[in-house]
Amino acid sequence: MNFLKKLFLPITLPLKFIQENFKAMLFVLILFLLFAPQSEKDLQSNNLQEIKLVGPIMDATEIVTQIDAAADNNNIKGVLLSVNSPGGAVAPSVEIAYAIKRLALKKPVVAYAEGTMASGSYYSSIWATQIIANPGSMVGSIGVIMEGADLSGIMQKVGIKTQVVKAGKYKQVGTSDRAWSKPELKELNKVIQGTYNMFTKDVADARGLDFNKRDSFANAHIFTALQAKKVGLVDSLGVSYDAKKRLIKLSGVKSPVWNKEDKFDKFMKKISASTAVTLQTYFPALVLK
Repeated sequence: MNFLKKLFLPITLPLKFIQENFKAMLFVLILFLLFAPQSEKDLQSNNLQEIKLVGPIMDATEIVTQIDAAADNNNIKGVLLSVNSPGGAVAPSVEIAYAIKRLALKKPVVAYAEGTMASGSYYSSIWATQIIANPGSMVGSIGVIMEGADLSGIMQKVGIKTQVVKAGKYKQVGTSDRAWSKPELKELNKVIQGTYNMFTKDVADARGLDFNKRDSFANAHIFTALQAKKVGLVDSLGVSYDAKKRLIKLSGVKSPVWNKEDKFDKFMKKISASTAVTLQTYFPALVLK
């Protein structure tokens, strides 16, 4: 009997291993099928990269990292910056703009307005090699704003008063517990005008426009794509297909390979979405936003 067991050991041991570890092996197989290259093209390093600038610009860290990485990657021959953003804070918009400027010194960059390219997101795009706008996009809104509410009336009704200890005449500038005084408005306007001058000067320099005629292209005008082209804010009109074709031509790439979303990230997003649906189904009071 022992002899027979030993004789069939090369067969029984693998079968036993498969039986005991079937779930683990199945999981590994699923992962392999999910993340294995689907074609020979997937094995190639991409030579063109699309970077997306979407939504309000409040922090530039992630997108600047992508831009600088593309600049340092010799395999990348050109970058498409796809923009659909209403703008945002000044400093991160400037960070992105100057990152694009550094990138464009090394390789062609096409900025594509796929929906909205306004204010800070237009600032971010100005140093691209070319700017192409979707015919249905909105471009411009080159201006600066600072706003705040005067809550003193409500505070008086509720019976709330502020107490302040400060050093510096303008240290309380912009607070909402009272109306802003004329000297405070003048102080804030100094900052707004200084920022506006910087914004419009950079646009004029980057786009080859006359700074002295900035009211025609700036002044917070909102343009259609065609109107933006007429005042010099964009180079041409087209859709995503045209923007990609233009970049391919500018980069001189014969066999374009674009970057794709990481399969693992894609997989995890699907799991997260499924989990959220399940939680909302069985726990209606718990809402994930």
